[in-house]
Amino acid sequence: MMPLVYAEKDKPLSIRKIGGNPETKKHLADLGFTVGSEVCVVNRLGGNLIVKVKESRVAVSNELAGKIMI
Repeated sequence: MMPLVYAEKDKPLSIRKIGGNPETKKHLADLGFTVGSEVCVVNRLGGNLIVKVKESRVAVSNELAGKIMI
């Protein structure tokens, strides 16, 4: 298990765990990041990740991506 920050680009992966405080977990869940969901890093821009999750593209900071374990 490793943080999403270290994921390879264009490789579909499954979310295994979401860390952080309850507010952070809820924010990530609202964006579609839930345990068992498939995610794929599309691009890296200026310290942020563009991630495809549930047929949407979402920008997440490295800090938030570090809380998503794949």
